[in-house]
Amino acid sequence: MRFQAKVERESGVGVSIGSHSCTAALKAYGGIKRIAFLSPYYPVANKEVARYFTESGFAVVRDLYLECKSWTAIAEVPTDVLREKLIELNGDAGDVDAIIQVGTNLSMVRLAAAAEMWLGKPVIAINTATYWHALRQNGILDKIPGLGRLLEEF
Repeated sequence: MRFQAKVERESGVGVSIGSHSCTAALKAYGGIKRIAFLSPYYPVANKEVARYFTESGFAVVRDLYLECKSWTAIAEVPTDVLREKLIELNGDAGDVDAIIQVGTNLSMVRLAAAAEMWLGKPVIAINTATYWHALRQNGILDKIPGLGRLLEEF
């Protein structure tokens, strides 16, 4: 929060940060307690992501990391790999209320929207959450179809 406040103070405009946007999105759906997340990072970074979500009031049931070797490699992860990871994160036991994708260079906007339909639960891409949050924080309440429930309903 201090970082966000500093940026807003220095720039003179409001900002939306991916981590805060994701927690706001989870709260917008309502009733989400147990989450899983996918990242392009390494285990050490995932521990910090898990800590953030836990401190934000969510139980992290499981996480997966892709161990991408560079920032550009993150953008090159094939959709079929991401789809398999979402299925793995969902698990068999129905113990996850929602799935989050973190890492803004790992664009999953359209895949997350489609995955909500076949997984039957919220699947939130960080870029979608950040865009949604920025709109709502600035009083723009337009609904945008085709990019998931977050932009269509909340």
